[in-house]
Amino acid sequence: MSMTLKSDAPIVTENVARLKPYHPGKPIEEVQRELGLTDIIKLASNENPLGPSPKALEAMQAAINKVALYPEGAAPVLRAMLAKIHGISEDSLVFGNGSDEILHLVCATFLAPGKDSTVQADPTFAMYEIYATLADAEVVKVPLVNYTHDLDAMADAVTDKTRIVFIANPNNPTGTLVTQRQVERFLNRLPERVILVSDEAYDDYVESPEKPNLLPFVKERRNVIISHTFSKVHALAGLRVGYAMAPPAMAGYMNRARSPFNVNLVGQAAAVASLGDTEHVRVSVALNSAEKRRIYAALEKEHIQFVQSEANFVLIDVERDSREVFDLLLRCGIIVRAGYALGLPNHIRVTIGTPDQNTRFLTELLAVMR
Repeated sequence: MSMTLKSDAPIVTENVARLKPYHPGKPIEEVQRELGLTDIIKLASNENPLGPSPKALEAMQAAINKVALYPEGAAPVLRAMLAKIHGISEDSLVFGNGSDEILHLVCATFLAPGKDSTVQADPTFAMYEIYATLADAEVVKVPLVNYTHDLDAMADAVTDKTRIVFIANPNNPTGTLVTQRQVERFLNRLPERVILVSDEAYDDYVESPEKPNLLPFVKERRNVIISHTFSKVHALAGLRVGYAMAPPAMAGYMNRARSPFNVNLVGQAAAVASLGDTEHVRVSVALNSAEKRRIYAALEKEHIQFVQSEANFVLIDVERDSREVFDLLLRCGIIVRAGYALGLPNHIRVTIGTPDQNTRFLTELLAVMR
């Protein structure tokens, strides 16, 4: 029930009252305050353990001297660079305060309040449901099959009310991928008015040869929006820089809904510099690949079930209430994500860290599991 004033007038709209709060991974500082620990590692929010590119750090330092000024709202330098990298027109780009804001802009721009609906997997990234609900749209959830999007069932769930379909590829929290062939088949089943949003936050980590490429559909001006972020492999999560690639007309409408200075000056400078450091990206991806396989081997040796991941995290079946395992690891100074908040109550999701961090995590996890 909505909160009410003494006059019985509602404080908020019904759709806002329905919102379920997002629960992020615990910050290190919060654990320090709660448990009095000092030696803490965070493997909860899929951040790059190597941190930003040295070039990005240098660019941030230089940009700090300019923070009395507003940033360029159109992010022209970053825009030109990304347009060249992806081979798209500059008017196909929309920038956001992280890719979270991109998802918010999609819902705010294209969903008619009280009339439209969205389709998504279950479980998947929580913000799809939050932003659709905020736009007063119905949310239709389709269960995963083998931890992966069931695209046939999602296509069957599309109705005359459906306006947006979200696909996280790789999916968060499972790390699974849908292939080029599967996405193309799915896209061809969608009615013309339906927008496919491909959230590719973890795209840089994908190793599968069947990794999809939806940019040709954007260039063909199909109803496809691709979302990317600088928070993962580029390690700029604290600066909040994301972007979408969409047909120019769709991007134009999203830019109308966008706040004028939504990507800050320091973030723009860091993102440009990070794009110029391809070696840092290569090293980050290589570390993730090697450490992921080391974690797999350790889990297999102990007969602990997990999901093969195309991202920088691993979903692990702990065969009990994940809050119990989360709490025990937390008291060892290791922050992971408990699956109960992700729709997977008997699993934990663990970010792949540095070799030392992963060794420490595996040692403590195996002790807990035994």
